[in-house]
Amino acid sequence: MKFRTLLLFLLIQHYCSAQSADLYRENLSKRVSLDARGVPLSAVLDQISQAGDFFFAYNGELFRQDSLVTINIRNLPVRDVLDRLFQGMVDYREHADYIILRYAALHLTIVPDYIRTTEKVYLIGGQIRDIQTGKGISQATIYEKRLLQSTLTDENGYFMMRFKGKHEEIILTASKERYRDTALIFLSNIDIKPQSYDDPDKEKGSMFSNAIEKLGVGRFFISSKQRIQNLNIPNFLANTPFQTSFTPGLSSHGMMSSSVINKFSLNVLGGYTAGINGLEMAGLFNLTKGDVDKVQVAGLFNTVGGRVRGLQLAGLINEVNTDVNGLQAAGILNIAGRNSRGIQVAGISNATLQRLDGFQIAGIINMDKTTHGAQVAGIGNISTDCMNGVQIAGIFNYARQVKGFQMALVNVADSSSGVNLGLLNLVRHGYHKISLYSNEVINTNISIKTGNAKLYSILFVGKHWSSDARAETFGLGFGHDFIFNNSFTIGAETTAQYLYLGNWNDTNILQRFHANIQVKVGKGLTLFGGPAYAYYNSNAAEGSNGKNYKQQVGPGKHQSFSGNNKGWLGWSAGITLM
Repeated sequence: MKFRTLLLFLLIQHYCSAQSADLYRENLSKRVSLDARGVPLSAVLDQISQAGDFFFAYNGELFRQDSLVTINIRNLPVRDVLDRLFQGMVDYREHADYIILRYAALHLTIVPDYIRTTEKVYLIGGQIRDIQTGKGISQATIYEKRLLQSTLTDENGYFMMRFKGKHEEIILTASKERYRDTALIFLSNIDIKPQSYDDPDKEKGSMFSNAIEKLGVGRFFISSKQRIQNLNIPNFLANTPFQTSFTPGLSSHGMMSSSVINKFSLNVLGGYTAGINGLEMAGLFNLTKGDVDKVQVAGLFNTVGGRVRGLQLAGLINEVNTDVNGLQAAGILNIAGRNSRGIQVAGISNATLQRLDGFQIAGIINMDKTTHGAQVAGIGNISTDCMNGVQIAGIFNYARQVKGFQMALVNVADSSSGVNLGLLNLVRHGYHKISLYSNEVINTNISIKTGNAKLYSILFVGKHWSSDARAETFGLGFGHDFIFNNSFTIGAETTAQYLYLGNWNDTNILQRFHANIQVKVGKGLTLFGGPAYAYYNSNAAEGSNGKNYKQQVGPGKHQSFSGNNKGWLGWSAGITLM
C-alpha cells in the first residue's frame, strides 16, 4: 500500500541557530583586548583563551601554529577577533568551556528529488551540491545517526538510501571534509528545510578521529570508502550492545561500524569499530578508531586510535595511539603512543613514547622517554630522558638522566644521581678515573673507574715485575666514595682478580677489601693509600707454579683456612688521574 507523502521545507535553520546561540553564546561574545606583534598564531590563541577564561579545541593540522601574527584590537568580541585572524576560513562553535575550531569554509546542501514510502520501506534519493558552484559533491557521506545507516554519493553527488520499518521521522546529515555539515529532516506528511547542523559532540573526538588510519596496519586493512567516510563524519559516535564482523567491510553495522561503540564485538577475521566498552575478540585483528575499555583480544594484532584501559592481548602486536592504563601482552611488540600506566610484556620489544608508570618486560629491548617504574630486558633498556626507577638488562641500559638503579654489563647515561651497577658505567658527567698503584702482591697495577660516588665499577690489570717471582693479573670490582670535602674522601672498594702464575690449569683467585684515604693535591690529580684485607684461594700446591713465577702468594705471616685458603692484612698506594 502506497502512501502519499508531501515534502515541505520548514525554516528550522534560524530556529536551531537561535537556540544554540542562546545556550552557548557567552564565550564568543566575550570582549577581549590584544596587542600582538610578530607572535605565533598558537600563542595568540592562548592569550585570547586566557583573557576570556575558556579553552580552544582544534586539530593541530588546522593551521600553521608558528605563523606570525600582528594584531591590535581593543574591547572586541571573540567572534570578531577570530574573523580577523582566520578571515572566514575557520568555523567556530561553542561547547561548555570550549570554542571548537575546524576548517569549514565551504557550504553544501541536500537536494531531495525522490521520496517514496511503503508499509515497510522508506526510500530517499537526491543530490548533495556545493552551494556556491551548484555542482554535485562526490564522495560525501549521508547518514542517519539513530538507525546507523550511511552511504557515499557517486561522482555526480547523487545518493539513494533505503530504510526498513515504520519511522515517524528520518534525519539525514550530509558531511564532507572542508564543508559545513547540513541536516535534512523528513517527517510523515511534513517536509523540513535544510539547516546548518551544529553538533558539539561531533568535535569532541576530533583529536583521535582518523588516527587509526595513520597507524601502519590501519592503512592496509581499511577500504578507501571507509577512509572517506571517516573524513566526512570523523566524530559521529553511537552505542550498541554488540556487533559482529567477518572483515572490516563485512559487518553487522555495515559502513557505520567505525562509528559505533560496542559492549561486545566479535570479529571472525578482523573488524573496524569506533570503540569498545566491554569485550572484543578477533581471530586475526581488531581495528578501533577510538577507545578500548576492559578487554581486547586478537590472534595477530590490535590497533587502537585512542587509549586503552584494561587488558589488551595479541599474538603479535598491540599498537595504541595515545595512553595505556592496564596490561598489554604481545608475542612481538607493544606500543603506547603517549603514556603507559601498568604493565607491558612482549617477546621482543615494548615502546612507550612518553612516560612509563609501571613495568616493561621484553625479551630484547624496552624503550620509553621517562621511566617511573621498572624496565627488564634480555638485551637492553632505553629511556631517552629521565629514568627514576629500575633498569635491568643483559647487555646495556641507557638513560639521559639516571635517578634510580641500573644493572647491565654496560650502563650509559649523561648524568647520574642514582646507582649504576655494571662492568662499565659510562656516565658523561660522572667518574672517568684512571689509577696507577701498587700493593703487597702486585707491584704495578692500572685500573679504570666509571660511575659516580655512590657506586663505581673497577676494571684493572697488573703485573709483578721480578726476575724470579713474576705474576700477571686481571680483575674487577666496585667502590663507594665517602666524601668529606672537595679534597678529602675515603674510598671503600672490593675487588676480585685472577692471578696467572705460569699455569692456566690452576685456579688462583684473590679477593681484596680496600679502605683508601684519598687526598686531592691538584686539578685532576689525587694521591691515595690505605690498608686492605686479602683472601686467597688456589688449587695449586705450594711450589708447583711455573718457573720464575711466584711460588708463594702473600706474606709469610698470614691466617690459614681450610684447603689452600688464607688471608692477611695488606696495603695499596698510588695516584688517580681524573
